Amino acid sequence: MYSKAKISGHPIHPMLVAFPITFYVLTVVSFGMYQFFSADAFWYQMGFFSNMAAVVTALVAAVPGFIDWAFGVPKENISAKRDGLIHMVLNLVGVALFLGSAIWIMGTWNAPLQSVGLPLVLTGLGTGISMAAGSYGWVMISRHKVGVEMDPDQARIQERREREARREPPMYH
Repeated sequence: MYSKAKISGHPIHPMLVAFPITFYVLTVVSFGMYQFFSADAFWYQMGFFSNMAAVVTALVAAVPGFIDWAFGVPKENISAKRDGLIHMVLNLVGVALFLGSAIWIMGTWNAPLQSVGLPLVLTGLGTGISMAAGSYGWVMISRHKVGVEMDPDQARIQERREREARREPPMYH
């Protein structure tokens, strides 16, 4: 199963996911620093910027991910469709939590909130849920081979493995 959203043969979704992941972690670290160690506006503004960037980059990364799931994973491969759907739903929940935080802090760039307790909780939960989503993303790559270009021998082995997993009779060509 190959990725359907590619640039020069390289799947786009895995290239983009590093950005929201980085911004997720940076948001939590920055808000944690501001909340517990330093009331310096730098930490607040770093968290603010990272929170907004996390939402935008997650939504950008979601587009090729959805294309790969909708058009790259065969409908017959029920376990890959299911794992991809779980990956997608968990990521959408994660980005929704970051969006909730972004809405909460909107308009406070120049006047930082006294406490970022709620944004810290929302983004911390969002990061944790996104880590769970990432484990399903790895399942999509390692088990279901989404975005992995295989040679013909590897493709035959993978096809046989998937048939056995579904307990289908072998197909003879």
